[in-house]
Amino acid sequence: MATSTYTVVGMTCGHCVASVRDEVGKVDGVTRVDVELASGTVTVESERADPAAVTAAVAEAGYEVAPA
Repeated sequence: MATSTYTVVGMTCGHCVASVRDEVGKVDGVTRVDVELASGTVTVESERADPAAVTAAVAEAGYEVAPA
């Protein structure tokens, strides 16, 4: 099990958090998603989730992952 944290740009409310959590939760291999509005972070626990797929899921929710 691996844990990765991403910084998401543009989240401003609870709806934003829910949208990101729902989309990232659909990525193959993701077992847990924690979204923190105050810090703008998404922590993903997964077995084999591709970081590019997580980034694409955040984009599908209408936001973007900040460059590392």
